[in-house]
Amino acid sequence: MYVVRPVELRDIDALESLAAVMTPGVHTLPRTRDTIAAFIERSIASFAAQVDIPSEESYLFVLEETATGDVVGTAAVHASAGSNGTYFAFRNDVIQQVSRDLNICHSVHALTLCSELTACSQLSGFHLRDREHAGIEAALLSRARLLYAVLAPKRFGDRFFVPLAGVTDNDGQSPFWNALGRKFFKMDFLEAERVVGGARNRTMIVELMPHYPVYVPLLPGDAQAAMGQIHPSGQLAFNLLTQEGFEADEYVDIFDGGPILAAHKLSLRSFCGSQHRRVETTRGADSDKLVTYAVATNAERFRAITVACPPCDTSDVVCLPLAAQQALGVKPGDPVICVRI
Repeated sequence: MYVVRPVELRDIDALESLAAVMTPGVHTLPRTRDTIAAFIERSIASFAAQVDIPSEESYLFVLEETATGDVVGTAAVHASAGSNGTYFAFRNDVIQQVSRDLNICHSVHALTLCSELTACSQLSGFHLRDREHAGIEAALLSRARLLYAVLAPKRFGDRFFVPLAGVTDNDGQSPFWNALGRKFFKMDFLEAERVVGGARNRTMIVELMPHYPVYVPLLPGDAQAAMGQIHPSGQLAFNLLTQEGFEADEYVDIFDGGPILAAHKLSLRSFCGSQHRRVETTRGADSDKLVTYAVATNAERFRAITVACPPCDTSDVVCLPLAAQQALGVKPGDPVICVRI
């Protein structure tokens, strides 16, 4: 069994090990022990804060294997993107070109630097130790942070978005960056990502990036082909997020051209499909009648697991086995929320 819980200081060694095997240029976690420790401390402070309006809070969750206590994954959510500045992205636009004299009318794909995602809540930091063999625990890890948002709505915005890493070659170079960003920043992709640190709200971005629409047909073919494409390490996250209800058509990342998935919270399964129930102990049920749910406790002592149990759609209780109750830290009568996996 796996449980998702808020990160703790004791997790620093495990997170350092996870960060050590990540692909260069793919920013899902800080990479040094000091920056990991700072992220953990920031997360702990965010969970403890009394929040009325989302601001600079960042919440980091870990996936723990209950049998061993090993931390095997992470996922994060930032309350308000660009809270200490402006979050920049490229918006996919279509510009109509018309010449009555030549009787020509056609559409041109253009990229426009925009700040529309500022103040939306941002999902990030999704990482699994063994992505290739991930099972249902991957869906739990991706969804748990949204279940926390369901339980603590004042901490988050009404819209959520997720930037996914774009295409890079074996040397960590991005064809999209080489065709566009490098012309303005005068540095290669990995150096630019190191300077910016994965953020998209630095002053240098608005100072250096083009402010006028970039006509996509003028970009080299490999840069056009890379736009909106996902780095292989992000395919699992993309699949889980689109199943959740996120869409990927409107924005791309300003550095590597990777897709930025976005959605209003009421379009997401975790919000529109969650059911508030009270815990009861399973009294036995036919295995062919069991349904798999993600189940989470309250926001104050958040825990989330997946469990196969009898359907609870038409009842005000959810019947959980004792092992599931122990993993969640609940007892009969306690409130939980459930959503089908």
